[in-house]
Amino acid sequence: MLTLDIALSFFGVAVLLALVPGPDNLFVLMQSAMWGRTSGLLVVLGLCTGLVGHTIAVTAGLAAIVAASVTALTVLKLLGAAYLLYLAWGAFRSQGHDHSEQAPMQLGAWSLYRRGIIMNLTNPKVLLFFLAFLPQFTSPQRGLVALQTLSLGGLFILATLLVFGLIAWFAGGLGQRMQTSPSAQIILHRIAGLVFLGLAIKLALTHL
Repeated sequence: MLTLDIALSFFGVAVLLALVPGPDNLFVLMQSAMWGRTSGLLVVLGLCTGLVGHTIAVTAGLAAIVAASVTALTVLKLLGAAYLLYLAWGAFRSQGHDHSEQAPMQLGAWSLYRRGIIMNLTNPKVLLFFLAFLPQFTSPQRGLVALQTLSLGGLFILATLLVFGLIAWFAGGLGQRMQTSPSAQIILHRIAGLVFLGLAIKLALTHL
């Protein structure tokens, strides 16, 4: 089992890593600003679900198998880049609408939740990071390594939920104030399109 000192130190590092600007928190920022707090939190839950998948993959040894295959990593990377390009295309095509009458959310809960899952699972850098990072805090002398890995993954997910949830909350508040201005919405969607496009290019050109 994890000791309290190791758990606290790992959680602190995980919080700091979640605060560092990167594809995932930028994704949460833009989705929250475009669709509101609730939508942003759904995306965060999707991202955390993806982290559950990465944790299980590392624990079961699947991550090591995937990491050893250049083809598998390349396919995963290209799928992620393609999905970001799809989101960029949708953002560029989006038009502003007047939501002053409290119109329903444009994207369904499942669609937003699924975005977070796909965004996380198709990023091979997250898988490689977990594969390299989590084992540093485990030791056979403290019991089952698999159980320690699952515990560390849970702590990392908790830190991500906390930090990304705050990002979604504040960015969503700003986005909700912009819902009454169609022109502001168009500008926001164009910015989001550029962010998604940049993330897609960066992911596609990443050397793994």
